Amino acid sequence: MKPTIGRIVHYTLSENDIEANQVGSGNVKAGDTVPAIIVRAWGTDPTSAVNLRVFLDGPKDLWLTSRLGAASDQINVPGFWNWPPREG
Repeated sequence: MKPTIGRIVHYTLSENDIEANQVGSGNVKAGDTVPAIIVRAWGTDPTSAVNLRVFLDGPKDLWLTSRLGAASDQINVPGFWNWPPREG
């Protein structure tokens, strides 16, 4: 699938995401996988960089730029986005 604006993806928070954005308090920690929406895609490859609005479990959300898509062997690796798994 191609990353395009408006698509919902999963993003795994890194330690740097938590520290740089001061979201360590509350309901999220490094390693948590959270939903995000693509607001800018920098390519059409499934591992292309995108800008994300990340939704956290609490009153804050994050704006993250130029995050790479995970390769098939990098699912839920901190700092990368990936497509949600298909259920059913």
